[in-house]
Amino acid sequence: MTDRGVAIVTGGGSGIGLAIAQALLQDGWKLVVADLSMDALQAARASLDHAGAGQLRLVQMDVADEASVVKGLEACRDDFADVRGLVNSAGIGRDVAFYDTSVELFRRMLDINLVGTFIVGREAARRMKALGGGAIVNITSVSGLRGNVGRAAYGASKGGVATLTQVMAAELAPDNIRVNAIAPGPVETPLVKAMHSEADRATWLSHVPQRRYAAPSEIAGAAGFLLDPALSSFVTGQILAVDGGFSAAGILPEFP
Repeated sequence: MTDRGVAIVTGGGSGIGLAIAQALLQDGWKLVVADLSMDALQAARASLDHAGAGQLRLVQMDVADEASVVKGLEACRDDFADVRGLVNSAGIGRDVAFYDTSVELFRRMLDINLVGTFIVGREAARRMKALGGGAIVNITSVSGLRGNVGRAAYGASKGGVATLTQVMAAELAPDNIRVNAIAPGPVETPLVKAMHSEADRATWLSHVPQRRYAAPSEIAGAAGFLLDPALSSFVTGQILAVDGGFSAAGILPEFP
């Protein structure tokens, strides 16, 4: 198996982040999995250790706290080497009507989803530059591309991630650092299960041409592609919607 170097996945203790971590380990990356919840990291350890055959480190990290991020990246360097790949998957979500969205919730969503992506991305990029390059994948959302109802805070934070991705790609290209983003549609994760009622699910399915939610592994496949210089060396600044056709669709036939 090819040794691809060291990658970090934030929010890697569950959901999309965990699926990406599993896929990257199987693809030959040494991996640092970062998450705010040590319980989530410990719960994920068994499957990740099996996939990684010892090529794994777990780090508790608060992505919205600069000191915590720097400490986590230093641990990555001490254990393996400096980072060549990063997936910014850490985030939170809430489905709250615009009038009911508190300023506290709005600021918290921005702090974790957007500011957290910025902090980890900046610190990882500094290390990649010293190594001669690397690749960053940010996880945004179709709710950051479209005006989905109930997503004032979440959509604003993820829309910011999309724009941040493009700015990073433009500024970091001279350092041989590629930056792209994945915009998932509905995915079967614990976060989505907590957010989506049965009525919500029916609404999503009626607007997704493939008429289903994605498996987390389908997002992981896109992340692996965007990190792999053999497959995506001339791809940067792109927002890849992995959404079953949601962002492309207009009027659809009546849902059966």
